[in-house]
Order: sequence, then C-alpha cells, then structure tokens
Amino acid sequence: MTRAAPEPRRARARDAAVLVAGWVALLWVLEVIDAISGHALDTYGITPREFGELRDVVPAAFLHFGFDHLAANSLPLLVMGFLAALSGIRRFLSVAAVITLVSGLGVWLTAPADSTTAGASGVVFGLFGYLVLRGFVDRRIGDVVVGLLVGAVYGSILWGVLPTATGVSWQGHLFGLIGGVAAAVLFRRTPARLA
Repeated sequence: MTRAAPEPRRARARDAAVLVAGWVALLWVLEVIDAISGHALDTYGITPREFGELRDVVPAAFLHFGFDHLAANSLPLLVMGFLAALSGIRRFLSVAAVITLVSGLGVWLTAPADSTTAGASGVVFGLFGYLVLRGFVDRRIGDVVVGLLVGAVYGSILWGVLPTATGVSWQGHLFGLIGGVAAAVLFRRTPARLA
C-alpha cells in the first residue's frame, strides 16, 4: 500500500517556496533598477492625502529606499511568506492583497504631510499578525504552534508599531498588522462539519 499524501505536501511547499523566493527576488531587481535609474522608482512611494497617490498604494509595497531597507525586510518576508503560503497560493495572494491595501491606505490616511513611504515592512507586519492569529481563528493546532513560534522568533517587531524611530513608518507597520489580523478573520477556514 502506498501513501499519496506526501506528494501534495511537497508540491505545496515547493510552490510556496518558489512564489515567495520569486517575490523577494523581484524586490531586489526593482531596487537594482531604482539604484541604476537614480532612484526614479521612489516616486511610486505613498505621499499621504493626495488623491493621485492612491494609485501608489500597491507599488509602494514593492519598493524600498536603499538596499539596507530591503535587506531588513527580505529574511522575515521569506520566512513568514513561506509559512503563510503553505496553506495555499490563492489564499496567500488574497491575504497579501488585503495586507498591502490596508497598510497602504493606512499610510495614505495617517502619515505625516510631505513624507513618502515605501517598503514591504507593512506586509511583513501583516504576515506576522496573520500567522500569529490564523491558527486560533481556524482552530487548527498545527497553525497555532506555527503562530506561537512566529511570535517567539519575531515578536520583538511589535515595537515597530510605536512612533519611536524617526524616518520609520510606524503607520505602515501598524496598519500592516491590522491588515494581517483582518485577513486571518476574512480568510478563515470553515470547520469541517460532521454528517
């Protein structure tokens, strides 16, 4: 007798790894283009409360202000993105879209005037919130364990939602976290019903 379950798990893990690695690679390619072009892509960051800037809510999550900024986001995005994508690519893309929109709109509404905000840190904070809460919302012990581990490893990032550092968008962090919590509730799995 053979088991069929491991292959779909492996395929899911492979797909999650390819998607998230491709996403992070895209961020690095965009930062190289930005550096070569004299930071021409920085204009796609979010300037608050200007209606024309609403179109930059999504692109801003893919851009960074330098390689140090991008490097700080890359590892947590790889780790938490992979863990979130293991539950399915479609669900992950929906979660990422909600986080990106909530984080970007929150920045647009609340960031200081004459500032420009870009970076994937709102998505990182959102994935953190999503992973920590997902298991409790879905009532799945494996996801609860993953959430507790993520909380233990990355929990110190929560200081980033406070307005303590000049030049850091705590608004993007805070609204990213809110977006992740909202995504955990919006995309919860309905428990299987017994017949």
